[in-house]
Amino acid sequence: MNDTPQRNVLGLPLVACSYDPLTGWFRDGCCSTDLHDQGSHVICAKVTVEFLNYQMERGNDLITPRPEARFRGLAPGDRWCVCALRWREALEAGCAPPVVLESTHERALEYVLLDWLRAHAVGQERPA
Repeated sequence: MNDTPQRNVLGLPLVACSYDPLTGWFRDGCCSTDLHDQGSHVICAKVTVEFLNYQMERGNDLITPRPEARFRGLAPGDRWCVCALRWREALEAGCAPPVVLESTHERALEYVLLDWLRAHAVGQERPA
């Protein structure tokens, strides 16, 4: 990761998304990113049953625990840094999960409109 401060979609310093489960490209709790993050894991989503099931149907299993990858599996209500294009696909399918704008990296705006994110925004809660 470079030394440039990471910013959210509001132009402010990026706020942590979740420590439990531990999320992020760097597994540091934040939706921070760098050039190696080809999936752009930059949208802090509060996952829903609909989103998790949609991802499973598309071959992206976010439910099954994978201890070898330090991944306990997600449950509805968990916050997770999701790939921007996966969130956009879910939006187009009518099952986009809510997002935390303060914890969503500005790079998300390369893939989705801020208006779309605002329409699905939930308030910033203390990261678990």
